[in-house]
Amino acid sequence: NVYGGDYKSSLCLFSNMMRPLLLLLAASTVSAHTNVYGDDLQSCSSSGMAMTGYTRTGHCVSDQWDHGSHHVCIDLSSTSGGNFCAVTGQSNWCSGIMECHDAGSGDCPLKNWCVCEWAFASYIEKAGGCDAIQDLKCEAINSEVITAYRKVSN
Repeated sequence: NVYGGDYKSSLCLFSNMMRPLLLLLAASTVSAHTNVYGDDLQSCSSSGMAMTGYTRTGHCVSDQWDHGSHHVCIDLSSTSGGNFCAVTGQSNWCSGIMECHDAGSGDCPLKNWCVCEWAFASYIEKAGGCDAIQDLKCEAINSEVITAYRKVSN
């Protein structure tokens, strides 16, 4: 084959080479996504905070590799409610820093972040209900979460 290795390695290499293109395509179609209000999906992250989204576009959209369906925008810096990472039993990535929403401006703290809709459902239950969780940014929550939750409840 053209990559000098076995076909499985070549396929993986090709897949890794195509990922940036697929991410670009995902970013260019963000306007097709709606939020829980039925309006255009807004960006979860903004200036002064780390870039979020599974596709790192700032929007809570997913692609075929996102098995967690990261559609819920939560304000990790809010002091109301229990810490998302602690309550869901995850390592404390919630207090981390990553590349800023504004490209080329270094690293910024995680603030508004797209979290897995299934971890979020667990978070509500473990935290003790909606009054005991961190703040949400509803205009940036993908309406796909409603579809997923409805499928599970039926």
